[in-house]
Amino acid sequence: MVFSEELIKKLKSAKTVSVLTGAGVSAESGVPTFRDPGGIWEKFRPEQLANFEAFMADPDFVWSWYQHRREIMRNVTPNQGHYALAEMEKIFPDFNLITQNIDNLHRRAGSRKVTELHGNIERNYCIKCRKDFNDIDLTQKKVLKCECGGLIRPDVVWFGEMLPYNALKFAEECARSCQVFFTIGTSAEVYPAALLPLIAKQYDAYVVEINTRPTAISMDVDEVIEGKSGEILKELTDIIKKELNK
Repeated sequence: MVFSEELIKKLKSAKTVSVLTGAGVSAESGVPTFRDPGGIWEKFRPEQLANFEAFMADPDFVWSWYQHRREIMRNVTPNQGHYALAEMEKIFPDFNLITQNIDNLHRRAGSRKVTELHGNIERNYCIKCRKDFNDIDLTQKKVLKCECGGLIRPDVVWFGEMLPYNALKFAEECARSCQVFFTIGTSAEVYPAALLPLIAKQYDAYVVEINTRPTAISMDVDEVIEGKSGEILKELTDIIKKELNK
């Protein structure tokens, strides 16, 4: 893998680094994506499953589908890209990981500073009193109810819902303040997350895209590295550690 001298130079001097990850990072662990052939929405339309109206119309059906997704995600493990990002957190004084993924693999790999823009499938809450329910038996295929009578739903952002205000605000602050910004494994088609690399660029960060194919913002970033994010991130992290130890 060949990295530009400019990227290595920027990372050697960087104090503040921000990262945005998307489905491509988790796909390397075997988590189905939304958009690729064979992806998680191939058999069902998103509007059937991932919106509040669908949940209220048939809560058991939607709940059962999310239980199936939880099973898939609990049976996969973090890949070397997840572990490399957890290692980066130890290298840079101010490192912020922003993810569109809901699978919790970043935390399982050891990342501590994770901002989840679209929620976390391992969490749930009551739609009436907002009580958290995070210990759910995967064999429970029918929707559960809270003591208050409210239905318990997955703590993920559904179509038509706003992203968590504090998470989005913090992500935008990270994009404005960082010296280097990575956008990794994301299609750059889901807004407002897709704006973060452009915000970083506007505020003079060195913006690097890592993906298996070009995206809508590839022409707007400073450097594009095509390939598997796990391999790229591991090699890049190893190089930076060596450079800093010289």
